[in-house]
This record gives sequence, C-alpha cells and structure tokens, in this order.
Amino acid sequence: MRSFFKTNRTLSSRRKALLTDFQKRIGVKFKDLHLLDTAFYHRSFANETAGAAENNERLEFLGDAVLGMTAASYLYETLHDAPEGELTKIKSFVVSETSLSEIALDIGIEQCLCLGKGEEHSGGRSKKAILADTTEAVFGALYLDSGFKAAEKLILNLLVPQIRKVLENRHQKDYKTLLQELYQKKYKQCPHYELIKKTGPDHDQVFWISVFLGQTEYGPMQGKSKKEAEQAAARCAWEYLSGEGENSI
Repeated sequence: MRSFFKTNRTLSSRRKALLTDFQKRIGVKFKDLHLLDTAFYHRSFANETAGAAENNERLEFLGDAVLGMTAASYLYETLHDAPEGELTKIKSFVVSETSLSEIALDIGIEQCLCLGKGEEHSGGRSKKAILADTTEAVFGALYLDSGFKAAEKLILNLLVPQIRKVLENRHQKDYKTLLQELYQKKYKQCPHYELIKKTGPDHDQVFWISVFLGQTEYGPMQGKSKKEAEQAAARCAWEYLSGEGENSI
C-alpha cells in the first residue's frame, strides 16, 4: 500500500513506549509508527500544538470506508439467508458510535489520545464521538501502513464479538423499529417523539424524550444523546404494549 503520509515529527521515548504497548494490545506492529501516532491526534490538539499540523480526520475518513467494507463483506458471507434490510440494520449497529466507542475503551484508545486543553478539560477522553472517530482513524492508519488484509484482520478481531452480541439479541436492538411496527399494525399510526427537556452542562448533556402514541405519553426517558433517549422511550412503550414490561407510565 503506497502511503502519501509525511511528517518530520519526532516521537519521545515515552510516546514510543505508549504506542508500543497499544500495538501489543491489538496484536499488530506498524512499520511507520508516525502513522499510528497521528491516528490519535484530535483536531483540538493539532490546532494548539506547534509542529502538529496533522490531525486524524483524514485517517478517520479512510478508516470509515475500510470498516464499512469489512463489516458489509463479513455479514454478507456469514448471514446467507438474511435479507438486505436486516444486514443493513446489523451493520449500522456494529459500526455505530456506541459500538466503536465500546471497542475503543476495550483496547485503551483513550490512553493514547492527544487532545487540546479545552477538549481535555471538558471530558473529551471519554466522549463516544471522539473514541469512535479515533478507532476509525487507527483502522485507516493500519490500512495505509500494511494494506487492506491487515486492517481487515484487526477490524474483524474487534468487530465479530459485537456482531455476535447483536445476533444473540437480534430482536432487542432497535426498539424504535419494534414499536413502530407494533403500533402501526394495531392502530395504523406512527409514534411521535418529543424532546421534553435537556439537563446538564453543554459538554455533558442529558436528553429527556417522551414518545406519544395518540394522546398517551410514555416517558420522559433519558439518554446521553437524543437517539439513546428515543430508544429508551420506545422500549418503555413497546414493553407496555407487548405485555413484556412490568411497569407502565
């Protein structure tokens, strides 16, 4: 794989040791350690640091494509009887921000992150979006360094457990879809979601959302994102309507 990546940056012995430990955790060895290093350079750090003009966004862009191709190919070859719609849902989950941020924490990506002072102070090291984006950047860096097969091997090592988790709970992963299917079948109407309130500071907000089925409100339920809160509200309503929940609101 031909790489157009260039840098004159010198890595300290401490940084090299940190990157070496990370490589051991994920079972790979980079030919160009600067590529791996750059995968951890958040834009906030690059903007604040002299000599760190590169950030990880281009690597993230590349890694996202490699991840998508790897996940789609694996699902296509593994789930022979699954229709396109189901393959798409499973892929969407396993390459989601939530899934990738879990993987990031499992392999210790937060230990290697380079963040600007403001991002560091606002809890950037534990933000799902930053963790997920950095994971994709690592995939992109490995693709440039060692080629598609090496990147594919690493991605599958990390992703297959997530895929198995989805398959084991196939009917529990998307409560919004389950609720919509159930409610439309019974009442020929669609659920309506409404943001009730937001709490917490700007960098760590909690969203409270209710779902309305006709005039009946279920919620509000909370989540760290609107999507997460919507899923929680949908689960509350779905469990009530399907008779699987113990409590109703």
